[in-house]
Amino acid sequence: MKSYTTRIFLGLFLLFTQFIFAQTLNKSQFQVKGNCEMCKERIETTALKAGASAARYSIDNQTLTLETTGNISTDDILKKVADAGHDNEKFKTSDETYEKLLSCCHYERDAETIVSATENHDHFKAENEFFVKGNCESCKARIEKAAKDAGANSANWNSETQIVSLNFDNSKTSADKILKKIADVGHDNEKYKTSDSVYKKLPGCCLYDREIPLGQKGSEVHSDENSKEADHQNHIEETKKESDNEKNIEEVKVTASKAATSISKKDAGLVFNIDSKELLKAACCNLSESFETNATVDVSFSNAVTGTKQLKMLGLDQKYTSLTKELLPEIRGIASAYGLNLIPGRWIESIQLTKGGSTVTNGYESITGQINTELIKSSDKPKTSLNLFSDFNGRAEANITHVAPINDHWTQTFLLHGNGTFGNTDMNDDGFLDRPKGSQINAAYLLNFNDLEKSGFGSHFGINFVKDERTAGQTSFNKQIDQEDQTDYGVGIDISRFQIWNKTGYVFKGKPYQSLGWMNQYVYHQQDSFFGLRNYSGKQHTYYSNLIFESIIGNTNHKYKTGASFLYDVYDENYLLDNFKRNEIVPGIFAEYTLTGLKYTLVAGARADFHNLAGTQFTPRLNFKYDFTPQTILRLSAGRGFRTASVFAENQQYFASNRNIQILQNGGDIYGLKPEIAWNYGASLQQEFKLFGRKSSLMADFFRTDFQDQVLVDLDRSPQQLTFYNLEGKSFANSFQTQWDFTPFKNFDVRLAYKYYDVQADYLGERREVPFMAKHRGFVNLAYSTNKSTKGAFWSFDTTLNVVGKQRLPNTSSNPEEFQIPTYSESYAVLNAQISRNFNQKIRAYFGGENLTSYTQKNAIVDFKNPFGNYFDGGMVYAPIMKANFYVGLDVTF
Repeated sequence: MKSYTTRIFLGLFLLFTQFIFAQTLNKSQFQVKGNCEMCKERIETTALKAGASAARYSIDNQTLTLETTGNISTDDILKKVADAGHDNEKFKTSDETYEKLLSCCHYERDAETIVSATENHDHFKAENEFFVKGNCESCKARIEKAAKDAGANSANWNSETQIVSLNFDNSKTSADKILKKIADVGHDNEKYKTSDSVYKKLPGCCLYDREIPLGQKGSEVHSDENSKEADHQNHIEETKKESDNEKNIEEVKVTASKAATSISKKDAGLVFNIDSKELLKAACCNLSESFETNATVDVSFSNAVTGTKQLKMLGLDQKYTSLTKELLPEIRGIASAYGLNLIPGRWIESIQLTKGGSTVTNGYESITGQINTELIKSSDKPKTSLNLFSDFNGRAEANITHVAPINDHWTQTFLLHGNGTFGNTDMNDDGFLDRPKGSQINAAYLLNFNDLEKSGFGSHFGINFVKDERTAGQTSFNKQIDQEDQTDYGVGIDISRFQIWNKTGYVFKGKPYQSLGWMNQYVYHQQDSFFGLRNYSGKQHTYYSNLIFESIIGNTNHKYKTGASFLYDVYDENYLLDNFKRNEIVPGIFAEYTLTGLKYTLVAGARADFHNLAGTQFTPRLNFKYDFTPQTILRLSAGRGFRTASVFAENQQYFASNRNIQILQNGGDIYGLKPEIAWNYGASLQQEFKLFGRKSSLMADFFRTDFQDQVLVDLDRSPQQLTFYNLEGKSFANSFQTQWDFTPFKNFDVRLAYKYYDVQADYLGERREVPFMAKHRGFVNLAYSTNKSTKGAFWSFDTTLNVVGKQRLPNTSSNPEEFQIPTYSESYAVLNAQISRNFNQKIRAYFGGENLTSYTQKNAIVDFKNPFGNYFDGGMVYAPIMKANFYVGLDVTF
């Protein structure tokens, strides 16, 4: 019934959209001067605000194509374009406005005289035009909204002329009432003056000069240059938010901030944009090490034998977070345990981290959030980078990246990575390697085509191959000896992975707001492994396709996306003597609507997926953002997600033990279990303010995850058993985080965070805290850099302290006393630090240390002297297992 209703809704939705588009449009083209993408955005945004139904600017042809309806005058639109700083065939901008453009926007101006748009207004005012003081686009939005609130049918304020043009019905309101309302919100005008208290509450970028005569534009009032720059960034982001004309193939995150990590002020969801500069603050050899300076994601060792790191977010395991690469499904299924190690850190251009439910266009598996990785693929000129890394315990790696334009439309990227761990590291003298030995070779090729300006087409192609081999276990283990003849305990993990993908998009001519994107990917992943006498192997073939159509309803304040997806998974797993095969076939459809107002953004979406084994699943998601001010932002979110659990692949950290696996089936079609279904709800408040005369931000968020159904991993029934079964009762995770970022003095950044988790589930018999999850966590990151020299040389210093509270540990009370572990772990702290020196813009050297407190878990492996006995267990890890480890590295760019 839900599926039928959804189809009807989508049909009516598309029918209504076509009705909107059926209006009569007038199309015309004009010569307009501009240089770059910022010019393009400014011109198109101005034209749309001036009444154009559609506006498309071509940098190559220097032409602006307009579509208008009704009585909208193209002359009025071109005047506004000139007011914004761009000469055109009918109007010329003033010299003052032209000079205020960014240097990259300074196009070559013609010598001939053209009528100046601003000259038409500087010396006279028509009826119902009034002088109103203001500075920027935020002022414009505030003035025009106040006028409409006071009864004006329309209002248009010009920052250059300082004039507001009003259209109103005299029988319903008056100019006096409108100007009084404008003064009430903070703007002096020719009839009323705002109070001092209201004026002082305006954002810094809006503090106009109150002393200059009406009709003249003065300079902004700021306490210092840092304040001015910060407010200007806020102004840019707010302008982008008010008229967001995306021309990308699919959801490329764009922010004006150049910070290493920033919170997107445009997105309705809580999105952290992590730049490659952030990744340079730590060793960051692969994706699992990319979050050591990030307070949102928890990184932990999950196994003392294999040394595998896992991520946790909102108090739940990594499997509940959607991990994508280039917005395509990446780390899932059989790749869950080791997939983070297969994305080299130096390949990463940026990471987008979304807390809570993400957009429905990216699928149904996201429950606690999404982490998307973008690879290096853009450069204006050929660029080759070499990275060499080595630590003091036998680990070494090399990375080569090469990005080069082929011509005006084509760019290619070569990515090569190799690493090896050669030494026997056993810092706690238990006879087991603290991390596996082995090697990895990883290569990728990316090809990009961009002709969105002319033909409207863009495409991205990628291919990647990985071979990873690891050996762990006792230091005396010899992999060359047959498994049956071994007297020592060993672990062997061999992984082969191949993937190929393509993303192609088309932007409709004359309609920059309307696009069609199609993403396709094929992945083959194979793992052959053994853990002592226990064998596990798995193969996974995945084909994924996603078709997305994006457009507007009437104007860009009303956007929608709709489309269809298809996922085909083939699993073939062998555990001991048992074989598990399944095919998951999942066609799906979705629709998403975005409503953008002056201070709010609402994104509402839903998808229906027709899973051959899990049945039809309906997934609604909602994100809402309200800007009380440009510095105070409230976000709310709610959504549903579901996934199918790969119980063997996702729990390999417990294979290095002598626990017997037991699955309590309940009639499901995947290992006899039902799919996992959960609802996630969240709220966050972001506040920016000035501290020490510089920008500071405070963020607080709360998220709750409620499982409707869950595959529980029970480690408590017996120390010799690992039991899987479906939830009967309740399971939930409460997550609270507060984070404060500030800059006490120039070039010194401080990030402080505190997290509280309450994660519980109804296991068979009783409700218990989920093990290995600390309720309290603290985080401190300090970063300082010296001023750059004329050659680009500078020093950087970075240190991160993680404080982890006590954690509940699995019940081992039935073991002999010498093989029991405590009910709760002790608290501990881990300190990482790095010093780097940029000698110029092309050479950088760095030296760092991890776990400088040298805290390690005592007896990380239970009964390590008898690995083939009943009590051996290498999965009871809650803290680091290696003492302080130091490393050095070199970056060279050619």
